[in-house]
Amino acid sequence: MMFLFRSLRLRRAARDHFGWNRLRPAQLDAMRALLRGRDAVVVLPTGGGKSAVYQVTASLLKGPTVVISPLLALQQDQIANLNDRGNPALRAVRISSVETPAKQAAALQELRAGTARFLFITPEQLSSPERMAEVKALRPALVAVDEAHCISSWGHDFRPDYLTIGHLIRGLGRPPVVALTATASPPMREDIIARLQLRKPKVVLTGLDRPNLFLESTHCPSEDYRWRRLLKLLEEATPPGIVYVPTRRAAEELTQRLNEAGYEATAYHGGMAAGVRTRAHEAFLADRVPIMVATSAFGMGIDKPNIRFVVHMALPDSPDSYLQEIGRAGRDGEPAHALLLHRAEDVALQRFFNGGAPDLAELRTVAAALHSGPVTKTALAKTTGYNARKLAAHLSLLEQVGAVATGAKGELSVPRFAPLPDQAARDAIAEHGRYQAGQRSRTDMMRRFAEMRGCRVQALLGYFGEQLNDVCGHCDSCHEGTSEALPDDGLPYPLHSTVRHADWGKGMVLGYEKDRMTVLFDQVGYKTLAVAVVTAQNLLVLERG
Repeated sequence: MMFLFRSLRLRRAARDHFGWNRLRPAQLDAMRALLRGRDAVVVLPTGGGKSAVYQVTASLLKGPTVVISPLLALQQDQIANLNDRGNPALRAVRISSVETPAKQAAALQELRAGTARFLFITPEQLSSPERMAEVKALRPALVAVDEAHCISSWGHDFRPDYLTIGHLIRGLGRPPVVALTATASPPMREDIIARLQLRKPKVVLTGLDRPNLFLESTHCPSEDYRWRRLLKLLEEATPPGIVYVPTRRAAEELTQRLNEAGYEATAYHGGMAAGVRTRAHEAFLADRVPIMVATSAFGMGIDKPNIRFVVHMALPDSPDSYLQEIGRAGRDGEPAHALLLHRAEDVALQRFFNGGAPDLAELRTVAAALHSGPVTKTALAKTTGYNARKLAAHLSLLEQVGAVATGAKGELSVPRFAPLPDQAARDAIAEHGRYQAGQRSRTDMMRRFAEMRGCRVQALLGYFGEQLNDVCGHCDSCHEGTSEALPDDGLPYPLHSTVRHADWGKGMVLGYEKDRMTVLFDQVGYKTLAVAVVTAQNLLVLERG
């Protein structure tokens, strides 16, 4: 009875507040969980209605909803979509570095008065104790973490504040939390759940197959071949489209080369001035830029339904990034093309991007400084002399090995039975090594995807834990007749079953390609194994239950 009542309330709210006459089953599943006060992880394809999950639910809750979102441009689009409806019950405000103190104060006052329901904010803003206290006083009813994959893909690198969101949410009084993303493989989902400190969340994963999106991968023996293959697509395709490149320099150079070849293209990367990036972004949305040549800095949350092609001019770092980026094409349901142009040298470039290990002496210094008693991050930064970014990265690793704990007010202390500073630093280095091994295995999986001859969509969905029993019919392998459907029976280990290896520990069977199988191991990441060798030598034990 309560199940039906919640569904009815949610459908009525969707119709009355947003004009939506129906909700997808996956959306309803997540909304019902949140309405019961349960956490949720929602993985839906780009254009699959992720924002509706928290927006409709929020309209039924008492108290504001805090939306933690990574990019100001993305926040602005979502705020405009809510406020343009002219419904006071959906009013959204923002607190960010671009608002004046007066506008920030006005936003807080609207939330206190109940005339605004949504607060958009970045993790960096919430990291301020003063700001945290102000937002906690609002008694938020829900926290939505948008583009939650950034916790894994950014938190370990250039925005370590993303790794502290779980502590920040706890500081807000720990309301229900929904993590939203268009791409999250099993390890990334586990990282999101752990980092956000979610409590037995409802996991909703569906609809990652996009039948209107044609997937193609081409090996390029030379850079000239890669260039000529791009030109061939541009001659045949209808703009607008995105061409992804691995570096800022490549974005500038390829843009110039395309312009010289008679194609109107614009560059976009993180090294450009904010105003220049904003103008390029707006021009692309308005169809004034037919071809955007960009690094991965472009496209997150972009609401543009008519993108007809996405080209990768190098191997992406992982299937996670690849699915996120190709998902920006064909959101209107019309045919679109995803072309991957790869070379062997691309893997070495990704290895370079992964970087090296943190410094053992620095980790030891931070671990030792924590033993002086409960300390704030500001005080710890003064003691160690490390900047906020480096300190946050070191603290994250030390926290994973039990060498530091964060209190309710953000104070840092050493837990009981924590390892001593030297051992803590060594444990942290080992933990970083495991993370890097996982990153390398994801790059290896991306390379295998690029080189495979079987159905690409079957392989891609298997990586994300979703099963496609028949070949997709909309990738180059299927069109060339090299794809074969997976057998319904006779597999040595069922898809998505749990297995154990003597050295690599527990793993999950993700997929088969002819005579090989892919297994995701908790300790070492993705491994591709010869089925005949595995069965002949009994390398894997099937775990029941």
